[in-house]
Amino acid sequence: MIRVAVTGACGRMGSGIIRRVLEEEDMELVAAIEAPGTPLRGRDIGEFTGRGSVGVEVTDASDLEDTLAETEPDVLVDFTVASAAVETIKTSTEAGVNLVVGTTGFSEEEMQTVRDCIERSGVRAVIAPNMAVGVNVFFKVLRDLAPILSDYDVEIIEAHHRHKKDAPSGTAVRALEVISEATGRRASEVAVHGRSGLTGERSRDEIGVHAVRGGDIVGDHIVLFAGDGERLEIVHRAHSRDAFIGGVIRAIRFIEDAEPGRIMDMGDVLGIN
Repeated sequence: MIRVAVTGACGRMGSGIIRRVLEEEDMELVAAIEAPGTPLRGRDIGEFTGRGSVGVEVTDASDLEDTLAETEPDVLVDFTVASAAVETIKTSTEAGVNLVVGTTGFSEEEMQTVRDCIERSGVRAVIAPNMAVGVNVFFKVLRDLAPILSDYDVEIIEAHHRHKKDAPSGTAVRALEVISEATGRRASEVAVHGRSGLTGERSRDEIGVHAVRGGDIVGDHIVLFAGDGERLEIVHRAHSRDAFIGGVIRAIRFIEDAEPGRIMDMGDVLGIN
């Protein structure tokens, strides 16, 4: 039985992950963690996931060290915000708890801190900007196509719901990195985030990245390869958060096979790296 703790337990992703964990025969939910100062502390998490009483109380993230010591999870799943996730990762790695992280928006400095914590502790970790199986196949397609279409103009367009806090999405950033690496470019040097005014003629090397926010869009990603006389569009659309949650469940099961002390991603989970 895999013992699972979930942070952001009452959020859109956290509650969905908890519902799915409760359905899995080989998993046991042992902790449901919410933001510091949560008014839900002490309430049964089942009340917020439509499962009735499940015997797991919501705890406060400020008590994370004690919660991990008391519940002894095998893996902690984090879908929160970058600043909170870094602190959660620090505490979890110190406690020797493995990690599945889908939080996005980490700065380079925050990501380095995460790497250092995982290396130093030797825990197993899967960290991915998007855990949907289809998106990770999408990344592989981009990796294979980019060198073939290296003389085509590339534009990345992503769309998400009005509540998303970071832009561009972690998935769009990863798509940019995949294409840049596959064509011998540095993402930081070629990315152009939106355009406005008299921008001049498009350069051959630049990759446009555009973020759309509105309504309840779960997540759309389009990569446009535009050449003379034709264009090729690679598209992934998430219809519901179930796409991401299914990937999380696969990552939880994979964690024991992950390499200790090194961040692995969904490509490793799916065996397509």
